[in-house]
Amino acid sequence: YGGEIVAFPLSGGGGTMAALGSDSWWKKTLYLTGGALLAAAAYLLHELLAIRKEEELDSKDAIILHQFSRPRNGVPSLSPFCLKMETYLRMADLPYQNYFDGKLSPQGKMPWIEYNHKKVSGTEFIIDFLEEKLGVNLNKHLGPHERAVSRAVTKMVEEHLYWTLAYCQWVENLHETQKMVSLFGPFSDLLKWIFCHLTKGIVKREMYGHGIGRFSEEEMYTLMEKDMRTLAGLLGDKKYIMGSTVSTVDATVFGHLAQAMWTLPGTRPERLIKGELINLAMYCERIRRKFWPEWHHDDDNTLYESEESSEASKTYSPLQDFSFYSRTETFDEEGNSISQTPDTDYTGHSLFDSDVDMDEYRDHEQCK
Repeated sequence: YGGEIVAFPLSGGGGTMAALGSDSWWKKTLYLTGGALLAAAAYLLHELLAIRKEEELDSKDAIILHQFSRPRNGVPSLSPFCLKMETYLRMADLPYQNYFDGKLSPQGKMPWIEYNHKKVSGTEFIIDFLEEKLGVNLNKHLGPHERAVSRAVTKMVEEHLYWTLAYCQWVENLHETQKMVSLFGPFSDLLKWIFCHLTKGIVKREMYGHGIGRFSEEEMYTLMEKDMRTLAGLLGDKKYIMGSTVSTVDATVFGHLAQAMWTLPGTRPERLIKGELINLAMYCERIRRKFWPEWHHDDDNTLYESEESSEASKTYSPLQDFSFYSRTETFDEEGNSISQTPDTDYTGHSLFDSDVDMDEYRDHEQCK
């Protein structure tokens, strides 16, 4: 507790090893192994649950975003909700401070924010809170019907598609996910193994309670494919889900589809999004380049890039662990920068707003 391990003797006065003296070798091994696991569990709780003295954060007129640590593969988060929230803040051009302290909200949720010493959790409530306090609104250009469609899509993604992707990430593809988890210190490999298998059990139990986990794996993937095809059909050849202008639903959809694009190598969702549903892949690339200029992936496929962005996007800076992020300016609706920003080169041209259309893709496929 608090970073210290307390050892208790197994018998009075003789100490731990004295108590082991009369036992057979296998009992000694069992005791020592159990002690090592307990020590590892204590360290894991210390690191993951941040059992330490609480630091007073000055959140006066500042958005403090609490979320899980950055994974090792360059993706901002393995949590679609954390990625959704941080992407929303960038879309709304709101400066924020990241905190990867592992501390959950009072409701036991992640992500959550602090603003003027007010704590808010749940991405939907966070967005409502920021709209009320700061006057931002990514949906002001939407009519009543479009707002209703956006909410319906959001719920489909967060309450249905999310579970099938979580199954793929934390159950079927657990060995790959374990490589991406970022844990450091003594016993890091053992701790990652424990953490990932604990998460696997939690995901399976919650999926069963939800109901979707009572189906077979093939049936779950059928549901996942239907959801992804629905998103592809809704997007069509548009720039964003609801048209030419970004809205809140784009942060939600991107946060989830990005998991299929960059965290699930060789799986069905990755093959689907990078194959038949190529418009979703281009959609993810478009948002990544515009709102995440420092996010670069080693396996980038230039098929999704425009000629303007393909060369320039090779220059990047790594994602920062503890970072203060603020876009200095915004883009107009055509993707041109108003002034030089982190998303532009020295000429002022946008580097990250790729507008590859389906005709280009078909021509490429015919050439192949």
